[in-house]
Amino acid sequence: MTHGRISLRTRIALLAAVAVGLTVASVSLAAFLVVRTSLYNQLDANLIQRANAAVNTGLAQQAVMRAIPGAFFGAADVRVGLVSDQGEQALVTGAEPPISATEMRVAETGVASQPRTDGDLRVVAVPVGHEPGIALVIAQPLGPTRSTLAGLSVVFLLVGGGGMVVAAAAGAAVARTGLLPVQRLTEATETIARTSDLRPIPVTGDDELARLTHSFNGMLAALAESRERQRRLVADAGHELRTPLTSLRTNLDLLVASSQPDAPSLSASDRADIYADVRAQITELTTLVGDLVELARDDPPQAVHQPIELTEVIERAADRARRRAPDLAFVVRTVPWPMIGDANALERAVLNLLDNAAKWSPPGGTVRVQLGPLGNGSAVLQVADAGTGIADSDLPHVFDRFYRSAHARTMPGSGLGLAIVKQVAERHGGTVYAGRAPEGGALLTLRLPGRPHRA
Repeated sequence: MTHGRISLRTRIALLAAVAVGLTVASVSLAAFLVVRTSLYNQLDANLIQRANAAVNTGLAQQAVMRAIPGAFFGAADVRVGLVSDQGEQALVTGAEPPISATEMRVAETGVASQPRTDGDLRVVAVPVGHEPGIALVIAQPLGPTRSTLAGLSVVFLLVGGGGMVVAAAAGAAVARTGLLPVQRLTEATETIARTSDLRPIPVTGDDELARLTHSFNGMLAALAESRERQRRLVADAGHELRTPLTSLRTNLDLLVASSQPDAPSLSASDRADIYADVRAQITELTTLVGDLVELARDDPPQAVHQPIELTEVIERAADRARRRAPDLAFVVRTVPWPMIGDANALERAVLNLLDNAAKWSPPGGTVRVQLGPLGNGSAVLQVADAGTGIADSDLPHVFDRFYRSAHARTMPGSGLGLAIVKQVAERHGGTVYAGRAPEGGALLTLRLPGRPHRA
């Protein structure tokens, strides 16, 4: 089984089992080594103590070529012997202890040796008397000590093996318990993918998985909001398209009916009015479709954001507005304001503000356009008209898609122009809001970031 096919739960269980198992094995090995060292140190200390006791009591000096009772050394299996610096050996008690160059060196130098292991015996040698020449050699079998260590090794192996089994079970339990929220989240996401139900997932606790669930719920909320916006857009678009399409169908049916042989003919003026109405409806449909395409984009279009001068954008939009409403006066007051943005999108937004002001201005009226710094690194563009103004209940909604006040329903337009202004402002890091102008009409404000011009 490859690593990529192992489930996360299995990997966590294996990791926990290996980690705990290695810990138990390391502790068992360390404990065995400590006990082994302690047993050998204790055995060496007893041997050295017995050898020193035999030397200090004078028994060893008197025991050359004679036997010393084995009970003096506290063990029947202890081997004791004497060795001279000439290599001559004398059996004192028990079997002959192993004699090597180490023990002969003790007899020559008069310096005790460190305990050593010779087969199954632990051997130590100490000098006899104050003058070099004879050394006392004591050897004790290692059988009991090794038997004790063998028993301990079996115990530690059993403990280590049992620890690994317990670790595996604990790892599986930890993986199952720890990944339970992940399993619930996975099941919830699978349910959402299967049923398209965007209801939030219940959250318990305040750990990292709870934070992940909160983040996922935030994504679900954003997705639900986006779906609701699309639903409203389709519903509102269908409602707005129905009116010009119905009018077009009525006019076309009238033209077709008038062309029948037995039908009364239309006068030239009536026919001209119908053609003009058809052209107006087609123009309205074209504008509406363009606005819908613009607003239906969830992501910003691939526009080139480059250094621009906002004053020039406003002047171009004002020239176009003057051509569309020649009976109105557009008074433009601006200050230089360089910024980074999309010149075409900003020009369309400014033109929509001017068209909205022109639509509500009385014949011969004045539309005031003013651009100035706000003092916090941004500039405000104010467009004021001398119309009837905006009702207080309509002020929070004038930039919503398809929103049209009761007075605006009889006016031309789709209710999308100011929504496009809001969208362009937000894409440039700005905001829009509506209020009342000193002239009595509407005051629409567009705030955009930038930097003041410095001479």
